[in-house]
Order: sequence, then structure tokens, then C-alpha cells
Amino acid sequence: MDLFLHYLTLPYLLKGIGFTLAVTGLGLAGGLVVGMVLASMQLSRFAPLATAARGYSIIFRGTPLILQMVFAYNALPLIGIKLTAIAAGGLALALNEAPFIAEMLRSGVLGVDRGQVTAGQALGMTPGVLMRRVIAPQAIRTMVPALGSESISALKNSSLASVISVQELTLRSTQLASSTFDFFSVFLASGLIYLALTGGISLIQLLVEDGLDLDRQVSKSRFARLLPWRRGRVKQAATKVRAAPEDPSETPSPDTAGHAMEVSAKAAISAGERSISLASHEEAVRVTGLSKRYDEQSVLDGLNLIVRTGEVVALLGPSGSGKSTLLRCISHLDGWDLGQIHVGGKRLGYLPSGQLMTQHDLANERASVGVGMVFQQFNLFSHLTALENIAGPLRWVHGMSQEDADRRARELLERVGLSHRVDALPRHMSGGQQQRVAIARALAPNPSVLLLDEPTSALDPELINEVLDVIRRLAVEDGLTMIISTHQLRFAEEVADRVVFLSGGSVVEEGPAHEVLTQPRHPLTAKFLSVMGANTESTHQPIHEVKA
Repeated sequence: MDLFLHYLTLPYLLKGIGFTLAVTGLGLAGGLVVGMVLASMQLSRFAPLATAARGYSIIFRGTPLILQMVFAYNALPLIGIKLTAIAAGGLALALNEAPFIAEMLRSGVLGVDRGQVTAGQALGMTPGVLMRRVIAPQAIRTMVPALGSESISALKNSSLASVISVQELTLRSTQLASSTFDFFSVFLASGLIYLALTGGISLIQLLVEDGLDLDRQVSKSRFARLLPWRRGRVKQAATKVRAAPEDPSETPSPDTAGHAMEVSAKAAISAGERSISLASHEEAVRVTGLSKRYDEQSVLDGLNLIVRTGEVVALLGPSGSGKSTLLRCISHLDGWDLGQIHVGGKRLGYLPSGQLMTQHDLANERASVGVGMVFQQFNLFSHLTALENIAGPLRWVHGMSQEDADRRARELLERVGLSHRVDALPRHMSGGQQQRVAIARALAPNPSVLLLDEPTSALDPELINEVLDVIRRLAVEDGLTMIISTHQLRFAEEVADRVVFLSGGSVVEEGPAHEVLTQPRHPLTAKFLSVMGANTESTHQPIHEVKA
């Protein structure tokens, strides 16, 4: 035992630790930099870049690291590049680690829900902001375990530097064992040194994972606040979070049925006057000859649509009729083949010079043109609380101060009945609550037009009414211009000024909501309404009696 402890503290072996750590540090740092470049190249839409990155990966993953170290130390001097043993070992290890790290980075980025990326684009985030604020925070949390394991592997692989340097720990252990013939004690001491080093990396990994755990309150107040995508200070809700979804206070209105009847009465009284008034309003959205194809399938076929300021238009039609695609085109999340879209008189997708916009220009246009989008699957940023989901984009896109953004977010959360859930993460909220947060987020920058793509299709029947009530109040109280894709026929009659029925990517029939839903003129419209169970009697049932 004394001899073993002597080897364990022998300066000859301990000096090898410095070499090992230096090579490992250079290898991981360089591998991370090169790996980020390779991952960006592979994620690029420019095929030659992706091809070059894959070629690099094939070469360096397919050749032994020991040969790469020999090449870096012995071959580079032939072209005038002379490196020290540490530099050569670090360079070879970095080039070898880069493709593995690149795959981790790429898988982390691709693992982020595409819906959240789409939501960020709809909110006007540029590609850089989207990567820094939405994608990177979530990707890093999933990559930490893999990067920890790869760091340990790199530390152990650094032993191959023994072929170019006598300072390397494993080589020194071999030399010491050969001179003393005490192989067991020497290599046991060397193994324990490696175990201590790898154990340190594992401990760092666990600490980072713990710091990035969003469910731990300590992470919000200490480590996480240092990260660039987090807010400088996480404020606690004034009211204690209540988790029971059946609590009546969690619904926007305690008397949904009464409120629905009140809205219906107002709509019936003012329907004629409102129709005349809307006809004199300016155009909020104009769609002209819009056509779009996916491969050989035509999704939109010469579609024309005009929506005036303050008007609520309900889009109806069977699945595949082009409703969602139309909304995505109006928000310019999708491109189109032919036609034009104007929002507030501005033609989307083109610079004043007539040139097509870049991705960065499109993001700025989405932020300035004033089109809000609410999605079927909510698409909340899963690493942010309800408050941060609303306040974050206001700061990152619109340059609002943190105090003003938080104030605006709290006001909207209170309006949709979620003032007690400001610090709740999306996964801790019901579907109805998530969709109400999504609506509040879309309303935060005061859009001129709000698009809602089947806002209740992903909800359980008992949660539908709480979301519909929020939309109903926006239409009646705010006079907000809205285009709603929905299958809720009673809701469409109650809230919409006009119903537009789509089929095959074209407008088949349009007109006042009550008229189209009760007396359809086109056979396709009548068939659709019949299948959906719409008739004169059922359309007059209160909204709260609807069974989805």
C-alpha cells in the first residue's frame, strides 16, 4: 500500500496530468468550434456546404486518431508547420472530435419542436434571434449528457498522444512500470488518476444539468439567470399557483353561457348596421390570385379574398381545402407560386425595389406588418414560463424594455384569466391554458390582423369553451380584425361577420355568417354543413352546449 501511495503522488506521474489536461482542453475547445462550423454547414440549405461537411466527417471518423496525431506532429513540418507535442496532440484531437460534436449539435437543433420555430418566425424573430433565444436553450439542455460523455472519451483518447510525446501520462506509467517491474501498482495508480479526472468531468456535467433544470427553483434564481436567453431576473407571481384545472377561477368568464347569449344578442341587433359599416372600412388583407402547389398537388388555386378592418372572417371547409395554407401564406410562413398578398396596403414578400426579401427581411416584415398567428398546437416556447413567452418576444423583436414587456404580459395574462399562472411552464398547464397564453402572446405587439388556425382542434371538449370565450370577447369588445379557420360552426355563426367556404384551394361560397350556415347556396357547402351536423335548429343552440 505504501508503494502504491508513493506512485500515486509521484511527481513523474503527476506531471503527465498537465499534459493530458492540456491536450484534452485544446481538443474539446477546438472540436467545439470546428463542430459548430460543421453543424452549420450540414444544416445549411446550400448543398455544396453540406456535402463538404459530410465529406470531412467521413474522413476524420474513418481514420484512427493515432494516425492523425502522427500526421499533425511529423507530417505538418514537411510543409513548414512545426507544432509542439501539446499543440499537435490538441489539433489532432480537435479535428477528430469535431464531426462527433457536430452530430450532437445538429441532432440537438433538429430535436427542437418545429412548431416553436414556426411560432418564433411568426412573431418576427430573425434567424439569429430564433437560434439564440429559442433553439439553442433547448438544444443545449438535451446535448449536455452527450457532450459530457464525449468529453470523457476525449480525455481517455488523449492517451494516444504517447506516440508523439514522452510527457503523456500513459507513456510515463508504462516507462515507470518497465523500470520498476511493479506493473500492478503503477497502472493502478495511473488508472485512479484517470478515474479522478473523468469523475471531475462527470461532476461538472451533473452540476450543469442541475443548473439547467427548469423545474428547480434554485436554477431560476442562480445559474440560469446567467444564461443569455434567460431574463436578468425572474419575478415570482404575486398569487400562489393553483394546479387544479377544474377551479372555476381558471376560466376567463365564470358565466360562459350568459356571456355567450349576451354576445349573440349584440351580434343579432347590430348585424345589419355592422355589415354596412364594414363595407366602408379600409382593406386589412387583400389576397389576389393566390396559387400554391406541393409537388404535383394544388393546395391553393387562384384564391381571392378581401378582409376589411374590424371584420371577423371564419374559414370553413374540409381537411385539405387550403385553410391552414392560406393563413400561413398571409403570415408569410409559407411562400406561394402565383398571386399577391397585401396587408394594410403593403405587398408581402417584396422589397420596395421589387426584389424578393431575404429571411432576415421577412422576419422584419412580419414584425412590422402587424399579423399575429395562433396555431393549432399552441407552439409555446417550452423552456419559458407563461410570462416569458409573452414578454420575451416583445423585448427581442420590438425592443421593449423588460419592465414594460413584463407589464404588458401580466395585463394580457390577466385578461385571458391566467394571472395566477405567470410562472408556469407550458408542460404544467392544461391545453386550454396553453392556447390562451398563445393568444395573449399573439396579441402582445397589438397586431392589426389576428390569424387563428383551428385554435380548438387540439383541445379536449371540456377545454374548448374557455378558449372560444376569449376569442369571442376579442371580436366583440376589441373589434379586432380576425381570420379564423374553424370547424366550430355555432361559434362561427355567433362571432364571424362573414363565412368563407373553401374547397380545392378556391373560394366556393362566401357571405354573411348566418346566411351561409343556415341557407347555403352551393352544393359542396350544403354537404359539408350537413356532415358537420349544422342545421337551422342546431345553429341556434348556446355555444356551451356544443359537444365536440
